Amino acid sequence: MRNIFLFIRRFSNFLLFLVLQIIAITFLVRYNKSHEAAFMGVAGEVTGKINQRYTNVNNYFGLKETNDALVKENIHLRNLLKENYQSPDTTQRFVIDSIRVDSLLRIQKFKYYDAPVAGNFMSAQNNYITIHRGANQGVKKDWGVISAQGIVGRVVNVGPNFSVVMSALHRQFSVNAMLKKGGERGSVYWDGESPLFLYLKDIPKSAQVQKGDTVLTSTVSDIYPPGIMVGTIAEIINEKSSNFYKLKLKTATAFSNIQYVTVIEDLQKEERSQVEKEVKKN
Repeated sequence: MRNIFLFIRRFSNFLLFLVLQIIAITFLVRYNKSHEAAFMGVAGEVTGKINQRYTNVNNYFGLKETNDALVKENIHLRNLLKENYQSPDTTQRFVIDSIRVDSLLRIQKFKYYDAPVAGNFMSAQNNYITIHRGANQGVKKDWGVISAQGIVGRVVNVGPNFSVVMSALHRQFSVNAMLKKGGERGSVYWDGESPLFLYLKDIPKSAQVQKGDTVLTSTVSDIYPPGIMVGTIAEIINEKSSNFYKLKLKTATAFSNIQYVTVIEDLQKEERSQVEKEVKKN
């Protein structure tokens, strides 16, 4: 306290000057319209910049909540897509402009679950991703996994609260895909080299292919709905000893910075597998 009084006593003249200066400026601004307008303009500019900086900082720290909300909204919208519903064929068919969302899941084919990424390993030829969703949250083995951009991999191991996904950047991963333009189907795989590229084989040379063409999951994929992005054609490899192209694909998914994924449940897979097993027995 003594130091405060000593400081005031030492700089009393300067402090008095500041007080009088503030009072003078206040009177000048309050009773002079032009000065008041100028002051308000400067004050508004300064306040606006400060508020903008504060908003930017606040928004940055709120990105996680925003991201979580967007993920949940995307999952909800994916579950309402027309492609997720496939009703059994009947003798009488009606062409309609919409599709019924069955709450009892009698015609729904695919269901989606969001999952945060807990681990992502990309340094080997056989890469895996760990997700924070397991058996307690309903995940099962062999379910497909996608990102907001495209395919990610397949669930290969399930724990109570975590699951391991075989990444598409794995030498043993493969999935059936098709050209968006012509519909020709082939098999997608990774050669173990660059994480930026996959390969599509078994595309007949009669197909019309160009660089930049889109490749999607096909209608006969065993883990993905049709139409999920795989990548775009970066190079067309013409193997002269074969009747098929080998296409180099730029991956749709940026595997290096995946934070959230979507796990896909095929609600009709068990029935399909049972029918196929019965045929193989006979």
